[in-house]
Amino acid sequence: MAQSRKDIIAWVGSHVLPHEAAVRAWLERWTGRDQDIDDVIQEAYCRLAAMEDVTHVGNGRAYLFQTTRNIVLEQARRSKIVRIDNMTDISSLNIADEAPSMDRVVSGARELQRVQQLIERLPSKCRQVFVLRRIHGVPQREIARMLGVSQAAVEKQATRGLKLIMNALERDAPMEDSEGDFGERSRDRTRDR
Repeated sequence: MAQSRKDIIAWVGSHVLPHEAAVRAWLERWTGRDQDIDDVIQEAYCRLAAMEDVTHVGNGRAYLFQTTRNIVLEQARRSKIVRIDNMTDISSLNIADEAPSMDRVVSGARELQRVQQLIERLPSKCRQVFVLRRIHGVPQREIARMLGVSQAAVEKQATRGLKLIMNALERDAPMEDSEGDFGERSRDRTRDR
C-alpha cells in the first residue's frame, strides 16, 4: 500500500533534507563542478519524490547518499571517462544499489517540477531565504548576514517556505499566504495607523 504524499514529503523534509549539505560537500570533492552537483541533487530529489512508500528506509542520510552515488555511477557509465581516484571515493561508500523504476523517476520529476513552481511563487524574501538555506545549504548565520536580518527571521522564513510548499503539495492547490515578505504587510498596517 502506497503512503500518502504528505507522509512522504514530511519524511523527506525531516530525514533527507538535513543531509543535503553533507551530500553536496561529498559531491564537490568528487566532481568540483557546481552545475553537476545541482543536477545530481535535483535528480536525487526526483527519485525520492517518485517513491510510493518510505517505510522501508531505515536511514534517510544513507538513502540520500546511496541515491546520489547511483546517479553519479550512472553518469560515469554514460561518460566512459572517469578519474580513478573518483571511483575509489564512490566505492568507499559501500552502499547497495536500489535504483527506483523508471515510472517512479518520471513521477518524481513531475513532483519536483511542481515543487520548483511552488518555490517560484513564494513571497520574494521567503523564496530567497528558502533557496539559500534549503537548496544551497547556506548556513543560517551567513544568510542573516547577507540579508541584514536576524537569524530568527531567516529560520522563520525558511520554515514558512517549507510549510507553504508542503501545504500546497498536500492540497495540490496554489499557495495562499496572508503575510508578506518578512512580515512587511503587518508592518505596513502598523505604519498606516
